[in-house]
Order: sequence, then structure tokens, then C-alpha cells
Amino acid sequence: MKIAVIGTGYVGLVSAACFAGWGHEVVGADKDARKIAALRRGELPIYEPGLDRLVDEAVAQKRLSFTTDLSIAVAGADIVLLAVGTPPRLRDGEADLAFVYAAAREVAGLIDRFTVVVTKSTVPVGTGDEIERLMTRARPDASFAVASNPEFLREGSAIGDFQRPDRVVIGANDSRARELLQALYAPLREQNVPILATDRRTAELIKYASNAFLAVKISYINEMADLCESVGADVREVALGMGLDHRIGAGFLNAGPGYGGSCFPKDTLALLRTSQDHAVPMRIVQESLAVNDARKRRMALKVIDALDGRAEGASVAILGLTFKPETDDMREAPSIPLIEALQRAGARIRAHDPEGIENARAVLDDVEFFDDPYECAAGADAAVLITDWKSLKALDLGRLGHGMRRRVLVDFRHAFDPAEAERHGFALTAIGRPSEKPRRTERAEASSTPETKAPDPGARSTPQRSNRMTGEPL
Repeated sequence: MKIAVIGTGYVGLVSAACFAGWGHEVVGADKDARKIAALRRGELPIYEPGLDRLVDEAVAQKRLSFTTDLSIAVAGADIVLLAVGTPPRLRDGEADLAFVYAAAREVAGLIDRFTVVVTKSTVPVGTGDEIERLMTRARPDASFAVASNPEFLREGSAIGDFQRPDRVVIGANDSRARELLQALYAPLREQNVPILATDRRTAELIKYASNAFLAVKISYINEMADLCESVGADVREVALGMGLDHRIGAGFLNAGPGYGGSCFPKDTLALLRTSQDHAVPMRIVQESLAVNDARKRRMALKVIDALDGRAEGASVAILGLTFKPETDDMREAPSIPLIEALQRAGARIRAHDPEGIENARAVLDDVEFFDDPYECAAGADAAVLITDWKSLKALDLGRLGHGMRRRVLVDFRHAFDPAEAERHGFALTAIGRPSEKPRRTERAEASSTPETKAPDPGARSTPQRSNRMTGEPL
């Protein structure tokens, strides 16, 4: 088949490379001339393990190409995938569908045969209906069908998620569109991957319902972690005991500083807006948003407490900036409100991330960045692990502590063994497990600096600015 992919952001680029890898002829189209020029040179706009190799192979075999000319991409295409961005609108948080609708109108004027136009972008329920109306109005004589094929890609493991998914969801009201998309995913059917065929609106809702459920699960275990700290239990063992029940499952039961990324925060808010439009309260989803927002700010209180309540003038090394490992994505990363709260409390911030420094510079001010984690921690009063990159979980605590002014370690990811941390002289603070209050050092006890008032957990953080990531990654 010939496939046109409109939008070469996260979802578009991964989908284009993977479909080309299955032997289809794929053209990736984007309005951003600089991005297309870079892709033609083999330079990817995002970091995703294995994607560079997959793109290079597909281009070398002439199954994948890139263009800024939409007419070239759409000409003769059997399927057109809309994978453009749907960012939340600043005024109300609803998904901004301007790019989706603009692409649909343009595609309508270019199709020259029966074509299935598929929304890969995450869109609210009913978006496919509106796309169909817009395209019919723009081109009454065109032969097409609109379908929904939501993606379920996780940043950091997107290639595996595409090639070995838990399921594929095809939402189509037209039988020809449904058959064509089922044929497209024939390699997965041969692997016995469930392929669920539904109507279009149901498919659109499945994506939002899935992400919102996972977001609620994360908020639940994070609140349970707070209870564990109060009652003297260990959230890791609580999560293990819960996860062994097949009705619950172990996934997304890792307590941490809150969820981030481009999907969970945006999709839960978009689902909430849809429910409000239809007068259907979704209180659990609403509370999950509030819990997660407050939690990311409250993590700064743990760091300040580990510093004996004195953040003014302290140097804090932040290890890991991106919202999760194996990505350079800083969107809604827990590190952002945490750093901003520490800065308001008077701390000086040093930071390291294996892949996210370039994007972090665009959203963080007055932060000193380091390529090496040990250099980042040198002279610091505390080291804070936020993102559990493999390289950071494998840090040599002896070497890390040797260069620090105070051996205070705040572990938000359960990466370090408490006994090992204690052996190297660290006062360790972790999430959701019993721990002694970090002991005061001579410097802290001798300081005449008055205690700094902890930041208000409910205070609004600085709005996150955009970075170079586009598309709809999970």
C-alpha cells in the first residue's frame, strides 16, 4: 500500500518508519521545511531508542521518503494518516484541533482515488464526524472514508509497542475502510495480536479512557505512598501485593513524583472537558488531575525537609529532568515545578539528564546544566533523583558523595538501596517507605540562616513553554 503520514512528530515518524519496515511505501509530509531537510539528512527531531536505525533502513530501501509538498504525499495514497499535534488550548485545556482540521481540508482537495483518512492523533469523541463534514464540504465529489486508529505508544519503547502491541483499535463506520485497515495490520494478526474493530466514536474514546485510567492508577499509588509514610509501611511491598492480583496488575504501580509527558496530563483534561460538555461528571478523573498537580509541587517539600528545612543558599543537584527515561521530552515533567519551587525557596539548581538538556534549557531558567552526573553533584548540598535513567540508577554512590558538600540523597524512584546509601554516609529520603529523618550536618546546625518557608503546594507553577517535540506520544 501507499501511505501518506501527515506530521513527522513523535507518532507520525514512528508510524511512518514502522509501516515502511513492513514493506509499505510511505511518504512523511510536514510543513516544517527545516525538519524535513534534517530528516533527509538522517537527523531525527526526537530521541527514541532504535528509531534512527529503522528510519535509515527504510530510506535506504526507498520505502520511506519525506516532503513538504502534501500533494506528492497524497497522490495515489490508499491511506492518509493524520498525525499532527493536538496541544491543549491555554484558555480551557481542550485539545486544539486546528492542525487536524487544516490538514483534513487540504487532503480533501488532493485525493485522486478512494482513500481512507485516518486520525492517528489523539482527538476528542466526534472529531472524525467533523473531519468527514469538513472534507465533504471542501470536496463534494471526493471518494473517501474517515477512520480512527488511536496509537498506544510509550516514549522510550515506541518501536516495540508498535511492532508488538497489546491490541490494535480500528474505528470505522465504512466497511471498505475497516477492511483496508485490517489488511494494513495483517502482520500483527499473524502474531495473534487482538485487533478490535469498532465504530469511529468508540475508538476515539478508547484512547482517552485508557490514558485516564492509567493516570488514576498512578495517582492512587502515589496517595498510598503518602499513607505508607504515615503508618510505617513500605509502598513497594504494598504495590507488589496489589499487583500480584491479576485483576489489578503490577503496571503503573510505581510510586513517584507524579505523571507527566504529553499524553496523560493532556488526555485526562480533555476527557474531563468532554464529560462536562455532555453533563456527565467524572469525579475520579477530576481528582486525579488535582492530586497529580499538587504532588509535583509537594515533592519540593521533601527536598527542603531533607535539607533540614533550610533551602536558602543551598545547592541542589537534580539528576534526571525528562518526564521519563529513554526520551528527551520535557513536557509536563515533574522536574519543572519541583525546580521552580526550590528556586522560590532560595536554592541554587544544578541539573543533569542523559538526553533532555537541550529541551530543558527551553523551559527552565537560572539552572546550571552538566553533561556528567558526578560533576553536577560536586559541591552540592543534596542530590535528587527524579528520572530513573539506567545510567543514574547505576551511579557509584561513593564517588557521588565524595564530591558533595553534604551527603543528602533524595530518591524519588526507589533506585538506591537504603543500606548501600547509609554505608556511603548518605542521609536518604525516599517515597512511601519508613525512613529516619535525615540527620543534621554540622553546616546545617551551625547556620544562622532562618528557616525558609516551604513553597505553597497549591501555588501555580510557571506555564510550560513549548519545545521542539510535536505529535501525540504516550
